[in-house]
Amino acid sequence: MKLVSKEVEKDGSGQVTLIPVEAEDMWHAYNLIGVGDSLRSTTVRKVTTESATGSSSSSRVRTTLTISIEDIDFDTQGCMLRVKGRNIQENQYVKMGAYHTLDLELNRKFTLAKECWDIIALERIEMACDVAQSADVAAVILQEGLAHVCLVTSSMTVIRAKLEQNIPRKRKGFCQQHDKALLKFYDSVLQAVQRHINFEIVKCVIVASPGFVKDQFCEYLFQQAVKLDLKILLENRHKFIQVHSSSGHKHALKGKLN
Repeated sequence: MKLVSKEVEKDGSGQVTLIPVEAEDMWHAYNLIGVGDSLRSTTVRKVTTESATGSSSSSRVRTTLTISIEDIDFDTQGCMLRVKGRNIQENQYVKMGAYHTLDLELNRKFTLAKECWDIIALERIEMACDVAQSADVAAVILQEGLAHVCLVTSSMTVIRAKLEQNIPRKRKGFCQQHDKALLKFYDSVLQAVQRHINFEIVKCVIVASPGFVKDQFCEYLFQQAVKLDLKILLENRHKFIQVHSSSGHKHALKGKLN
């Protein structure tokens, strides 16, 4: 499945535009589309016109319709979804409220809108689109005790790993516990970087944090790479870029991608 765009608001409402490219994608689409959602796609409509002399003729025209979904049928043999509903947007060929069936096929773009996208539907989109195959930017955004490893495409930022660990505060004469916990935390982040970032595809890794956390983490990362002979990290050291962020939360990354 190819994700063209994703616009989901904080209240869960919004729309996504997708293009199914494999047979399995039609199954994902079938599980995403629900009664009461709105669906927009291209279709062919038979139009009858009447001339000044009173004779009529019919022709088939391609147009784009948006319907409120009332019924969904999955044709597994034809690898097609037939989605029936009422037209809800002005169209020169189809009256408002008129019934129409949209056929969703492979390589036909469609836009699906919901009043509330739940986490299951959003996770299905992430799984179907397999962002790891198209994301050429990765990001590690962190603060002491919190880190997010993300993959970034032109249309979305996907969290592949969230790491949380309690880091004891530094106290005068008792720094050992703090430092030991911090190294353990950095090691967890290093493991996540190795597990979730495909350096054959990713061209840039943004490491962002407040203060000096990013510097300390990168220093630890490459010290361990040398110590453990982690060649994949050493060979791609030039791809790592350090930037400042306000926190280790995902939303702090937003301003760094512009």
